[in-house]
Amino acid sequence: MPVEFAVFDTAIGTCGLAWRDTTIIGTALPGSSPASTRSWLSRRHPAATDVTGTEPPPEIRTAIDKITDLLAGGRPDLSDLPLDLESQPEFNRRAYEIARQIPPGKTMTYGDIAHALGMPGAAQAVGQAMGNNPFPIIVPCHRVLAAGSKHGGFSAPGGVETKRRMLVIEGALPDEPTLF
Repeated sequence: MPVEFAVFDTAIGTCGLAWRDTTIIGTALPGSSPASTRSWLSRRHPAATDVTGTEPPPEIRTAIDKITDLLAGGRPDLSDLPLDLESQPEFNRRAYEIARQIPPGKTMTYGDIAHALGMPGAAQAVGQAMGNNPFPIIVPCHRVLAAGSKHGGFSAPGGVETKRRMLVIEGALPDEPTLF
């Protein structure tokens, strides 16, 4: 089956989605420009065809609409979107399943997820799994914080500021100016 991807505008910039048939194989948060998001998807999925501007399959259209709605302040449930998790290590899959249950406006810590996995000493491993998440937004790693509800890291474009911005949109953080 061919791999395809498309980029689309959201309230935080141009995001992207890659899929095979009707299963999502990756997402992209906004880069510095639409071209950088497109380039990132091309590098991550070199066999993929860019079909931006054409109508995707209905399941993929639903995913794009839900992501766009979420980043505009809506509260859609993304936990039912079909993801290809086959290439992910078992630990990561289990951590992603827990993270997918965190609703917009709520957060958990890496330690909370480690406890939910029955592995209370695995907070750092949870952090690594979230850092390697190929499905940001759908697997809402931005809702997973460090101990003490500190932001922790964020490997997506824009880093912690993108994470903070998404949490503000979802109502999990107050909209405060960033202090430098």
